[in-house]
Amino acid sequence: MSKSKLEYIWLDGYKPTSNLRSKTKVIDDFDGTLENCPVWSFDGSSTQQAEGGSSDCLLKPVAIYPDPVRRNGFLVMTEVLNADGSAHESNARATINDDDNDFWFGFEQEYFIMDTETQLPLGFPVGGYPGPQGMYYCSVGGRNTHGRDFVEEHADLCIDAGLNFEGINQEVASGQWEFQLFAKGAKKAGDEIWIARYLLDRLTEQFGYYIEYHPKPVKGDWNGSGMHANFSNSTLRTCGDQKVYETICEAFRPVTKEHIAVYGEFNDQRLTGLHETASITDFSYGISDRGASIRIPIITVEQGWKGWLEDRRPASNGDPYRIAARIIKTVKSAKV
Repeated sequence: MSKSKLEYIWLDGYKPTSNLRSKTKVIDDFDGTLENCPVWSFDGSSTQQAEGGSSDCLLKPVAIYPDPVRRNGFLVMTEVLNADGSAHESNARATINDDDNDFWFGFEQEYFIMDTETQLPLGFPVGGYPGPQGMYYCSVGGRNTHGRDFVEEHADLCIDAGLNFEGINQEVASGQWEFQLFAKGAKKAGDEIWIARYLLDRLTEQFGYYIEYHPKPVKGDWNGSGMHANFSNSTLRTCGDQKVYETICEAFRPVTKEHIAVYGEFNDQRLTGLHETASITDFSYGISDRGASIRIPIITVEQGWKGWLEDRRPASNGDPYRIAARIIKTVKSAKV
């Protein structure tokens, strides 16, 4: 008889920003398939998802990955259900209208690596500031590069877990990094971002770091952290028509507030119209325009208007499930 450790991972009910939670279930002779991951329960009164008098919530497995650290281990992403089996109000994954996986998403997750002792980003001296931003972006060498060993190990963990991990780079501010993931299917894209975040947070325990997903953790002349959402559906991938692209972009204009509402807490501190962002109160789109709300990539244009769009507004602490659900709803509303 062999035993396997299944780490059940879910999102709690804290608002407006959910937190990752997890606990381990040990199973005998597990075959590694999602179908044989049992539904489990947890105390929702401890995660702001239930009252103490009726606290059981259910964890429904929706995706499984090999655990790159634990022997005979698996990472199980789950949805939270009420005791009667209905989707819990905190379950944003259940709101995604993409059952045919027509929507593809590529998320660019930015974040700051923080030192637990100084509570400052790596490279920031106590009581002062590092050199101005500019030299840190994609830098090489110990003068401007901070945390590479940690970032490289995280990339290896994600790849070993079977995530469709597409890249890493140091970002514009000191101690700020980014990784990219792509998936065909909005739910799968969200699953993989959350598993990658889980692996990132778990790895900090070995380094004396923590991850700051706040979109503007250091006030001043520094870029904030976003989670740019690159998206397409079959129409965007095949239409070959500039007017169709413009119609889809215009569908976002009247629902600007609805998008911002689910794009992450404190995003007003990042979306100022400066530092490669559009103002949080405005809406714009343009070809190769990183100061627009939505960027039309030049590759899309060069391919004859066949490709994707990039919504640059989501914050680094945004929930990819909520972001994808809102984008899909808006794109489907476009009269094309």
